Amino acid sequence: LQSSRFTMSSADPMACLNSRGEKSLLYMADGNTIEGTAFGAPVVATGEVVFNTGMVGYPEALTDPSYRGQILVLTYPLIGNYGVPDESAVDSHGLPKHFESKEIHISGLVVSSYSWEHSHWNAKKSLGDWLKESGIPAVFGVDTRQLTKTLRENGSILGRLEVESAVKPEEFGRPISEDMFEDPNNRNLVAEVSTKEVVTYGKGQSPRIIAYDCGIKYNIIRYLVDTNKVELTVVPFDYDLEANPANIDWQGLFLSNGPGNPQMCAATIKSVQYALNLEQPKPIFGICLGNQLLALAAGSKTYKLKYGNRGMNQPCVDLRTGRCYITPQNHGFAVDDDSLPKLWKPLFINANDQTNEGIVHTTKPFFSVQFHPEAAGGPLDTSFLFEKFVGETLGKTMPLVLQDTKPYQIKTYKKVLLVGSGGLSIGQAGEFDYSGSQCIKALKEEGIEVILINPNIATVQTSQEKEDAGRGADRVYFLPIRAHVVMSIIEKEKPDGIIVSMGGQTALNVGVELWKSGELQKAGVEILGTQIPVIEATEDREIFSKKLAEIDETIALSYSATNVDEALEAAHKIGYPVLIRAAFALGGLGSGFAANDDEMKSMAAKAFATSDQILIDQDLRGWKELEYEVVRDNSDNCVTVCNMENFDPLGIHTGDSIVVAPSQTLSNREYFMLRKTALKVVRHLGIVGECNIQYALDPVSEKYCIIEVNARLSRSSALASKATGYPLAYVATKLSLGKNLVSIQNSITKTTTACFEPSLDYCVLKMPRWDLKKFSQVSNKLGSSMLSVGEVMAIGRSFEEVMQKACRMVNPGLDGLEGEDSKQIESDEDLEVALKTPTDTRLFAVQLALEKGWGVNKVWELTKIDKWFLSKLQNIANMRQACKTAGSLDKLTDAQPKQRLVALKQAGFSDRQIARYVGLEGLSGENEVRMTRKRYSVLPVVKQIDTLAAEFPAQTNYLYMTYSGDANDVSVTDQMTETLVPAYRSAFEKSFSDPDVFQQRARALSVGYSENKMLSAKERGVIVLGCGAYCIGSSVEFDWCAVSCIRQLKRDGFKSIIINYNPETVSTDYDESDRLYFEELSLERVMDIYESENPAGVVVSVGGQIPNNLASSLHESGANILGTDAADIERAEDRNQFSKMLDNMSVDQPKWSVLNSKEEAIQFANDVGYPVLVRPSFVLSGAAMRVAATESQLTNFLALAADVSGDKPVVVTKFIEDAKEIEFDAVANKGEILNYAIGEHLENAGVHSGDATVVLPAQKLYVGTIKQVKKNAAAIAKALRITGPFNIQFMAKGNQVQCIECNLRASRTFPFVSKTLNHNFISLATQAMTGLNVKPYKISLLDIDYVCVKAPMFSFTRLRGADPNLGVEMASTGEVACFGQDQHEAFIQALLSTTFKLPIKNRSILLSIASDSKRLEFSESLQALVKLGYKLYSTPGTAEYYKKHLNIDMVVCQKPTGEEDESKDNAVEYIKSGKIDLVINITDATVRSNEVTAGYLMRRATVDFGTALVTNVKCAIELATCLELGYENKASFHPRHIKEYYEIPTVGWTTK
Repeated sequence: LQSSRFTMSSADPMACLNSRGEKSLLYMADGNTIEGTAFGAPVVATGEVVFNTGMVGYPEALTDPSYRGQILVLTYPLIGNYGVPDESAVDSHGLPKHFESKEIHISGLVVSSYSWEHSHWNAKKSLGDWLKESGIPAVFGVDTRQLTKTLRENGSILGRLEVESAVKPEEFGRPISEDMFEDPNNRNLVAEVSTKEVVTYGKGQSPRIIAYDCGIKYNIIRYLVDTNKVELTVVPFDYDLEANPANIDWQGLFLSNGPGNPQMCAATIKSVQYALNLEQPKPIFGICLGNQLLALAAGSKTYKLKYGNRGMNQPCVDLRTGRCYITPQNHGFAVDDDSLPKLWKPLFINANDQTNEGIVHTTKPFFSVQFHPEAAGGPLDTSFLFEKFVGETLGKTMPLVLQDTKPYQIKTYKKVLLVGSGGLSIGQAGEFDYSGSQCIKALKEEGIEVILINPNIATVQTSQEKEDAGRGADRVYFLPIRAHVVMSIIEKEKPDGIIVSMGGQTALNVGVELWKSGELQKAGVEILGTQIPVIEATEDREIFSKKLAEIDETIALSYSATNVDEALEAAHKIGYPVLIRAAFALGGLGSGFAANDDEMKSMAAKAFATSDQILIDQDLRGWKELEYEVVRDNSDNCVTVCNMENFDPLGIHTGDSIVVAPSQTLSNREYFMLRKTALKVVRHLGIVGECNIQYALDPVSEKYCIIEVNARLSRSSALASKATGYPLAYVATKLSLGKNLVSIQNSITKTTTACFEPSLDYCVLKMPRWDLKKFSQVSNKLGSSMLSVGEVMAIGRSFEEVMQKACRMVNPGLDGLEGEDSKQIESDEDLEVALKTPTDTRLFAVQLALEKGWGVNKVWELTKIDKWFLSKLQNIANMRQACKTAGSLDKLTDAQPKQRLVALKQAGFSDRQIARYVGLEGLSGENEVRMTRKRYSVLPVVKQIDTLAAEFPAQTNYLYMTYSGDANDVSVTDQMTETLVPAYRSAFEKSFSDPDVFQQRARALSVGYSENKMLSAKERGVIVLGCGAYCIGSSVEFDWCAVSCIRQLKRDGFKSIIINYNPETVSTDYDESDRLYFEELSLERVMDIYESENPAGVVVSVGGQIPNNLASSLHESGANILGTDAADIERAEDRNQFSKMLDNMSVDQPKWSVLNSKEEAIQFANDVGYPVLVRPSFVLSGAAMRVAATESQLTNFLALAADVSGDKPVVVTKFIEDAKEIEFDAVANKGEILNYAIGEHLENAGVHSGDATVVLPAQKLYVGTIKQVKKNAAAIAKALRITGPFNIQFMAKGNQVQCIECNLRASRTFPFVSKTLNHNFISLATQAMTGLNVKPYKISLLDIDYVCVKAPMFSFTRLRGADPNLGVEMASTGEVACFGQDQHEAFIQALLSTTFKLPIKNRSILLSIASDSKRLEFSESLQALVKLGYKLYSTPGTAEYYKKHLNIDMVVCQKPTGEEDESKDNAVEYIKSGKIDLVINITDATVRSNEVTAGYLMRRATVDFGTALVTNVKCAIELATCLELGYENKASFHPRHIKEYYEIPTVGWTTK
């Protein structure tokens, strides 16, 4: 790579905002003139304007002779990324190696965004330079999507491309007139591109074939001569075959592709007719134009298509077999099927528009196709047609092609069991709720009864509302996903089939276990979709490697080992460094890199704890990592739906990588090489449904190896579905029932088939969300084991735009991608180390280095991130610098104002970001930038995602916003018709320079006002703000809330509009809402959408904390907030205001104080006594909440809390020990409570409510306590005038009830409460918020005769070094809930659902309890465990206490003295050796400390070695009770679905 390309090119810092390239115009014969910027030759060109939807292959397309005389529009927006290869490189025939002819044939090029920097090992120059040298004009900055739609609607249009310097100044921009255009179809284009002399290739080979060159692509010559070994004589298009002046001896005739109208080639047609009429017929094969020539020669007709088929993803059905192939095409004419003479029949048809794609003679060896089987630029799926032609020429009998019988053997299924994924954990999150929901929908459409097992109560798929019976499961079992439980459900329900590919690794492992034991086969239950032996072949590296070797493919060097010695031997075979990972593990659990024998030994020991086989792999760090999503049906139709490229090189788990779709730096050759391999592998393995294949690609050659194949839906599948609009889980379900791809409809266009490969005309970026800061002692290094808890997806039309959008989505506190300003990198941090080490903040370190002027090359040396990506980040850094140099908004807009603002907005800069750079702070600064940009009419446009790059009309509501475009794809309200005049507007209107503008605006406002009144609120609709990225504290439960809200709005007749950017969610499924904006939840973007949609209002209370925090700024900006007023939300969220309000109402609360200084805090703590709780305002999941037991801890924590909430107050409260915590969830209307639920925490206060075990209905509260809770809650609801959902946390000690906090939004317990009580609280809240007449549900909490227990799900195994002890800051990543006749039955099922292992193996338990009070509390339980015969181990203090008080003997193990302690009798060694089944470790306090204690080492070892751990005394007691009741015995278990609990008869009242 030439380094000069990546240095800062200009001395003027403002240059990056000004236009690069001169002005150009594209005049269209339909009367439109389109502006753009030139990057090719400064000349004028005319031609027919056509579009191509391919995403790669521009060097091939530009040199394709079939484009002669055409101005080509590329629909994919980012062009020029991989430069242009060497023109002087030739193949063995002397033909240019990388191109399709010797010159560029298009007359002009039109693209959306041109990449000035390119990066590819094979590139010799940039696209712009190549076009300049070839004298071809090109233009970027055009809304190519809008242009494509124009061509689609009106057909191909004549055009003229002018660069300003190429014409006289007075002519540039003149009115359009007919004489400006020239129709290339009136020229004989074939004569222009055909060879002038006869040339023979492959002399002496056989058979001998004549090829008519009507514009033959070089790849056709290569395919025939090199692959099929023929002697090919290429002749001019007008060569007279009958006279045969060159005396060519021939056995077969080939007709090539070419440009223009086939009827112009009379001479060629005449020669073909001569060949058709020979006594002894010789085989004839035609491609593209050759298909039309053969048809005309046979006596058929051709016609001009409206806009032609040009692209790489046209699905064509072989009429002999019904198989569908993805084909590349480039033609504007087609054969008229109806005019085919006798004995001629259609051979292929287009599955999308049913046009002819090939013809065949029924008795003679003549056939032709309309597409390009050799495809340079595109897939090679139909190259077998060359073999057929050559075989016929040699007189071989060609194998008979028959239709597959599979479509005729469709089985019918009456009942199917779907296995869910259980609680959310790192590596397995909400994407399986989305795929499961899609699966249920697909099954229900086929009339199949669906049984679901999934203990995750927060998911949408476990909902069973009567109104949604059509899309929900018929019966839902909230039970642990364990093999014996699934089997007991099968025995009860007797399903015909089971689906295990939609529930992540959890479901897959259960499927494998039941299949191996033979229980499924015995029960006669079929596995739908990919079969278990196939899944095993992909999961077991040895079998996988052998399978790949059978088709000459390789995986990275890898050996498996079952003990440490074997592991070392493998490492020596491969050579250090090596990657170690456990087989059959989710998200790369238990894996990492080892650089020598010592590291190898310690890592192997840990990996063996989670699996009995480990794998040692070759280290390919620095290689590119790529993924393809592949779909295959049982008729062997196979397509790749999406390909993705990782921003980071290999070595980081793909779940922790930034991922871009489609790939940005692959050439056509690489893209289709990997695609071909993907299809080959998937077919060979026999996968049916969906899978993904991951590759490592050498960055400096075409070497690659396969990393793995996932034969199930994965996190990437959810991303690919959302990125392309292709519903993978839905399609995979249909395929698993035996349907084929061709018969399934594309659910976005509603008119085309699902057997196609989406073309994107946008770019998508996925960024992971980590929450590592929440855990003490966790390393934030990223490697092969996944650490992220969620992810976001940004959509846009430039890389800079999606990168900056994604940064704001992942962390609403960021304004975009910034190094220095992001505060993510410590000022004293060693930047080189930060760049070399992949961590959750490395991206910001990269940006900081670029801002400091390190340059792309140096950063690349340290990170090996592709230079193309880095050059885009450099652009962001340069633009930031330009704004800072300007220093003020006036200075920024003093020259080319519109141009500069558009440049910034197209690169993804937010108004707030620009405001800060030019010295404007806060909301008023952001508004000033907003008003300025509106004044220059710099506004975003709304674009659709339609899977086919606008080639076919789409009936889709799947939308995003971008500044790279001029036209909206959907109707939006005129910006001038706002009903509400925002408060901040008036001040800026005065500053408008032109009073006329203001007059117009005022007039428009008044006119719009009366019109708007007529549109009813229901038609205008309601915007619902979704949950954003999943993180600890905000997870799938808020997606359930949003979906419940949308569905209720729909039922009530409101148009529903959702804004969310999380690809794992059901709310972002395009058929849930009337309009889906896959967009940022920022003030700026929500207001953009609000202004273009003009809804009746916005719901901020169902998406968790992110939307809730927007309430006051949205209100100030003029948005109508539905439900509780923004000012009241502020009163509840602001600690100080809320606490004062409680005091005024005499509602009891722990003593509190608002702090302005450290001294005050210390004084307060001394007054009330330690421990105290430090808590900031406006946070979710207790971020930065800490319990301080000493003064030094208090000062440390204060610093942290002030960091978190900025200008919002920090409050210190007295922390009350041993109190009971109570959850109060309710819905109110105008301050009156409609319905409520009271749940109790099993643990005492001090464990965050998100980490607590919650029991509903409450089992152990005094009646007096419940009365007090209800009274206080009613008073708070009235005081805050609540309308909608809310949640209050109380704490009770004795009979004293105190209020801890109130959230004026749905809380994480809403789905749990709604499903337990069988009434949807969010539906009720939605009706209240939209002002409808609401009646409360009839719920009597005392008369519910079953219990539901919600248990938290932790991911400590993933978080290397995290202390698995609980405190006031939330640590759980998910939750499960199970039902039972009593608390114990529900508790044990819930505990098992969190993957807890009961102490069955050795029946051994290790106790370590810190305080005497807790030891006393546990005494009774301990006696029960002794009676049950458990073998008890204990640390010295605990052993001594129980010996003294209860005379119980236990095996004493010493506490570890430090991390190096390896003495045999130390507790950690006992745990490591596997002697212990369960560790009960109860510490003294909820205080979080950073010192490495003996307790920490024991807890960490327990987690690392896969042993069960209990850290709370209340849970330990409950567990002991369950063991005492015999619940560990499988025979005591009877599966019940949720409706069986609802139907338990209750004495004394009826529900009728």
